[in-house]
Amino acid sequence: MKLPFISVILPVRNEERFITACVESIFSQDYPADMMEVIFVDGCSDDKTVPMLKEMQKEHPQIVVYDNPNRTVPYAMNIGIKNSRGEVIVRLDAHAEYPPDYIRLSVETLLTVDCDNAGGVAKTVGRGFMGSAIAEMLKTPLGVGNSTFRISDKDGYVDTVPFGCFRRELFDRIGGYDERMTRNQDNEMNFRIRKNGGKIYLNHNIRVIYYCRDTLRGIMKMGFMNGKWNVITMTLVPGSMGVRHFVPMAFVLSTILLVLLTLLTHSMLFGGLLALEWGAYLLLDGFYSYTIAREKGWKYFPVELILYPAFHFAYGFGSLFGIAALPEFLKQEKGKK
Repeated sequence: MKLPFISVILPVRNEERFITACVESIFSQDYPADMMEVIFVDGCSDDKTVPMLKEMQKEHPQIVVYDNPNRTVPYAMNIGIKNSRGEVIVRLDAHAEYPPDYIRLSVETLLTVDCDNAGGVAKTVGRGFMGSAIAEMLKTPLGVGNSTFRISDKDGYVDTVPFGCFRRELFDRIGGYDERMTRNQDNEMNFRIRKNGGKIYLNHNIRVIYYCRDTLRGIMKMGFMNGKWNVITMTLVPGSMGVRHFVPMAFVLSTILLVLLTLLTHSMLFGGLLALEWGAYLLLDGFYSYTIAREKGWKYFPVELILYPAFHFAYGFGSLFGIAALPEFLKQEKGKK
């Protein structure tokens, strides 16, 4: 197969902790270095990200750096695509490292399989003890539901993949990234691909190492923001989000309602339903925490017991906050038109 010239695009902002390892993994690829450009689009970093990239340009002239005054990922991707030269676009993330065959397998899959976006499986890892504990949580069905690209070991057509590899003409045909999407821009893009008759293909041999948050505060903030933006995304683009994205909201909302009804009515019915719901949840929490601790070490057990409900409640409250903030958000979006 004749390999095409490709454009690798990475949105970045304050990635000094991860940027060196990420760049090293990109230039350790078995894809010919003279057949790619690597575009970093910086969202106003206030750390050493840009100076570090400028320094690495001396060794790797394929690196190009653009500014993104709007900061968010969809703006960055559109800037990168507009200024790119490749006939294939490979969207990467700086918070990750890539095995040597990642880009080649992505491009080969795109060009040999009937699909419009090719991707693989994200292996979540963390730095330090808390980062490792969070990563283990995010590898389980209780942590991520049926998120295929996190837990799959099979090839096939899916709803979404992490990052992605696309033919350039796709963006000419269906448009660029939706710049309203501070989050969930990949979900929205993949939904639009499917809506226009396209396909997303997951090749389980394509692997990426993704670094998760490494503090309790960090993972709770991520969960809160994801929950909030799931509501906004579903409102702006109906059908783009799956049922699993709203399970934490249903859990939090049902807990609040059952507590209130129990206190107001003193009914054993509502109290029993609350006990049943939380009994089932704590059984699952205990089971997955035990499973992780048995493999990784018993010091993980009490941490995992706390991580699951902390993450789920932050996620659920984020969705409820998203509902409350939705009118103002829609008003602001209308004002931009």
